[in-house]
Amino acid sequence: MAFLAITVLLQVERAQAEIPISIELVLAVDTSLSVDDIEYDLQMMGIASAFRNPEIVDLIGQQGGVAVTLFQWSDDVDKQNMIPWHLLSSPATILSFADKVEVLERNPNRKYTGIGRAIEFAIHLIAENGFAGRHLKIDISGDGRDNIGTLPSAARQQADLRGIAINGLPILIDTYNLDKYYRDKVILGPGAFLEIATDYSDFARAFLRKLRREVAPSISQTDPPPRGSARQAHAKLKSAR
Repeated sequence: MAFLAITVLLQVERAQAEIPISIELVLAVDTSLSVDDIEYDLQMMGIASAFRNPEIVDLIGQQGGVAVTLFQWSDDVDKQNMIPWHLLSSPATILSFADKVEVLERNPNRKYTGIGRAIEFAIHLIAENGFAGRHLKIDISGDGRDNIGTLPSAARQQADLRGIAINGLPILIDTYNLDKYYRDKVILGPGAFLEIATDYSDFARAFLRKLRREVAPSISQTDPPPRGSARQAHAKLKSAR
């Protein structure tokens, strides 16, 4: 009984120590073999440009804190060349994050397309951070279907059970019906949606549209509202660490 009481107390103290914010957002970027160096640069420049957009800076400022992290993925997750969690609470912090995205080096070891593994790692990042967000979001972008590891349909169920939304940005260059695949197999959760890039030169436009919707103070009228249990599910997830 004493051990149980101590465990409960530690969990309460951990939850109280977390910073309450509006949004936790994980950006998961495809760097698999199908993505060449020019296409990688177009992704990084597009993301950096979006966070420098005055409208995005203003929208983030209207929130009660937005925490963002970015990692690269292929057949596995690159844990070295990633940007750790940043709390965006002012124009200076937003622009600092954009600067780091722009100069982020690419992992030279790249092979297959592990969307499911990327989702699992994104869930882990949300579970292990020091924030308590009201809205939890994973942002997956890529140009191909999953072909290794955990199935995206299985990984996304783990996210949905925890009240985490997965939004998708398929890049339509080679894979037939990739947008349908993302819609049916990848995105899921409270207010989840899809934004399509016709090719890599269209990535910046599509990412800006998606980011605008993800950090807007209110959810679109066409989206279902967040489930009331999302924050409670998030708290249970973190208390199980």
